[in-house]
Formats: sequence, structure tokens, C-alpha cells
Amino acid sequence: MLGEFEIIRRYFANASGDHPQVQLGIGDDCALTTLPPDTQLALSIDTLVEGVHFLPDIAPADLAWRLLGSAVSDLAAMGASPAWITLALTLKDSDSEWLEQFSKGLSEACHQYGVTLIGGDTTSGSINVLSAQVHGFVETGKGLKRSGAQPGDLIFVSGSLGDSRAGLATLKGELDANEYLLTRYLRPTPRVELGVALRDIASAAIDISDGLLADLGHILEQSQMAAELECSQLPISEVLAQSVSKPYADHWALTGGEDFELCFTVPSEMRASVAELAKALSLNLTEIGCIVAGEGVHLTDNGVSIALPETFGFDHFHKQGNP
Repeated sequence: MLGEFEIIRRYFANASGDHPQVQLGIGDDCALTTLPPDTQLALSIDTLVEGVHFLPDIAPADLAWRLLGSAVSDLAAMGASPAWITLALTLKDSDSEWLEQFSKGLSEACHQYGVTLIGGDTTSGSINVLSAQVHGFVETGKGLKRSGAQPGDLIFVSGSLGDSRAGLATLKGELDANEYLLTRYLRPTPRVELGVALRDIASAAIDISDGLLADLGHILEQSQMAAELECSQLPISEVLAQSVSKPYADHWALTGGEDFELCFTVPSEMRASVAELAKALSLNLTEIGCIVAGEGVHLTDNGVSIALPETFGFDHFHKQGNP
């Protein structure tokens, strides 16, 4: 069985590339870093627990992509540029093939997202638990928050919603296998470029990890506002629409979670700027509603009021349901 330091040396040194703000990385008691001038450090951590966040038979490389993608998505929601990560692994055993595949996926994901591994910790346990802390830079005072939405602001989401939940369903055998849906679940695409661009036009933003209704709810709570959402405007991919009935597609778009798209609000006069941004990034940015005074969410479908789902999204302490 490989020891902790041998695991780090053999498998994770390749993910520790050069970064101008990293003076000392893997190999010492701490990493030493500096900040670029006039920036703030954005920090977030994500944890994946076997049996809770992922199935035991998911490929290790996909786990690495999923772990890093979900963590970097938090930086995107703040408008921060990714810089480096630290990693903590609790492993059932030090299986060399598993570690080889995981570290290869991690190195690829680090390269894709522009981050370098600067340290971490490994230990043994009864189940696999994977944690990544991400660090990024944002211009001082320019970080996007959840608390800035105002009455009349428009609500937008990036990409399409519900695909990740459908990808999970394919893994569970509930849907026929589909490579697009599987990839959307296993290898999310954090919208970093969008987040950075939104710093000058968005009033509030959040990444969709627990579900649209749940995460928009965080914006509403911290902004002390309400929202009107039009269900017919939800961006649902053609693949999802062809894979499940409309009630399931709508339900998963509203509550499925783990799409890691951005939900953001902008003043109404910035609608044209959002359209220009969508074109520049070649990314769908869909207007789905507006912010109003009050509390909660009012949901309509083609202008007709409809009931809200019983659950708004994933919550570790509540049982999840389907339509």
C-alpha cells in the first residue's frame, strides 16, 4: 500500500504547474502565495461524498473533473478568475490504478480551468470523500454577490437546465444512455468567462448547484426581493426535451441542480448588453423572469399561474422528490 507522501509525489506533482503568484507549492508544510495589485482573494470549497454526491462506480477521471468543475463554478458566480487549488482526499485504499486515473483527470481539468494545485492532504477512511478548495482573484470591490437584485431587474440563466439531473438518471439506468447528458453531469462547464464579463452589468449572481428555484431563492433572500418566473422560457436542451416528458424536463430544469450554469440579474436597461455578451461568448443567455418587491417566487406557464414544486432543489437534510 502506498503511503501519503508517495501518493502526493507520484500522482499529484504533475498538477502543480507554474503560477506567477505562487512562490512555494507542493512539498512543504504550507504553500506561499501573493495577490496581484488591487485584487481580492475569492475562496470556496466543495466536497463530494461517495454515495451522496456520486455513485461508487463513476470513473476516477470523471470524479476529478466533476470535483474541480463544481468548485470553480463558485468562483465564476463571484466573477473571479481561477488561480490555484488545494485538495483533500479521504480514500478507502491507495489503489494505484484509481489514483492514476484520478490524477490524470485532475491535471487535465486544472489545465482546462487555468488553475494549479499548490497543496493538500490525503488520509484513509471507510468511504471516498473528495474536497477541493479553490482560490481566485477579483478586482477589489467588483465581486458579484447574491444581495444586489432590485425591483425591475431581469433574471437570466446561462446555457440549458436539467441536463445534469438527466445525466444522473442515465447513470442510474432510469433513462437510456446519452453521451451529451452524461457529460453534462460528469464534466460540468463552469462559466468563468461569463462571470468575469458580468462584473460590470449584473446586480446579483449565483451558480446553479442545488437547483434553479433553490439558488435563485438565495438571491431573493439576501436581496429581500421576490421573483416572477415564466416556465415556458426555461432553456431546455433539445436532447433533454427528446429524452423525457415536458413535466419531467420542467421539473428538472427548476429543481434538478448541478447544472453549474449561472443565474444572474441585471437592470432592465442592460438587456441589450446581455444579448451582446451572449453573442460574444457564443453562449445562450435566456431571460426567464424579473425581480419584484415582496417574498418568494411566483411561477407561470404561458402566463398562467402554476403551483411551485414541493421541493425547490437539492438539500442534504430533506428527502428529494420527482413530479
